[in-house]
Amino acid sequence: MHLRKMVGSGKKTWRRAGALLLAGCLLSGSAVGLTGCAGKNEKTEPQGKQAEAKATQKKGKADPGKKEETEIQVFIAASLNTVMTELAENYEKEHPKVKITYNADSSGTLLTQIEEGYECDIFFSAAQKQMDQLEADGLIVDGTRKNVVNNQVVLLTRKDSGTEVTGLEDLDKAKSIALAGGSVPVGKYTREALVNIRILPETEDVSKIRTEEVSKALGGVEISEQDNVSKVLIAVTEGSCEVGTTYYSDTYGYEDQVKVLQTVSYDLTGNVIYPICQVENKEADDAQKEAAAEFLEYVVSDEAKAIFESYYFDTQVE
Repeated sequence: MHLRKMVGSGKKTWRRAGALLLAGCLLSGSAVGLTGCAGKNEKTEPQGKQAEAKATQKKGKADPGKKEETEIQVFIAASLNTVMTELAENYEKEHPKVKITYNADSSGTLLTQIEEGYECDIFFSAAQKQMDQLEADGLIVDGTRKNVVNNQVVLLTRKDSGTEVTGLEDLDKAKSIALAGGSVPVGKYTREALVNIRILPETEDVSKIRTEEVSKALGGVEISEQDNVSKVLIAVTEGSCEVGTTYYSDTYGYEDQVKVLQTVSYDLTGNVIYPICQVENKEADDAQKEAAAEFLEYVVSDEAKAIFESYYFDTQVE
């Protein structure tokens, strides 16, 4: 704020004004320097008014160091449950005002829930098919879809099962099989492999091959259809099924209980890519949307990659 000129009768008036101004500076010397008064033609506001002015300038602008408390809903494929739990714990330590809530299930089930209107901020699928459908639905925030990790299908059994099965080629020797449904990515990948080794006939969409058809192709072996990969793992580790197909990452923590009979090559299944995206959530406020975007960036960071690798995921993806 500039000093207002005093209009008076000549030099006498200006000398009087100058004297008054100098006196004012001397009296308030502890608060305002002489240089500021004499040389810059500026008037300094009292401290109380300065604080008020600064507060007015900042009003309406968010302080980046003071984020609002918020909660984000993250839908994850069941095979991601263990690794994502650790990632959430690490993230929440650095971002105490963000609470991450997971919904873990098969990617097909999660997609259906999102399409039905379940509140979701981030979708982390075990296959591209579900992500492609979500994009076709117009429910992906532009520019947020990214490939994160690759996985691999394995055929496993309990270490003490005594099974005669050695791989998918002689799967008909099993007394019972735990197999995910066709809408579940690991169930789709297994069917794809069985088609490629000519146990199942070729078809346009392998995910539509019913479990009964798989059983018939294997000579009538008993198959227990499961809703997601975690349930397949439980069926095998508990001994209710002799063998089952899961992902290699699912063997983490179960090394003493299960035996991998076959690691199925990508030539048979295709790449097992896990994509992630931020979902268009109409119920979310700005704080929630911002938190979702920041957590997604953390999931694809180099720090997160190291954690994924420790859980047997392959992070070398395009």
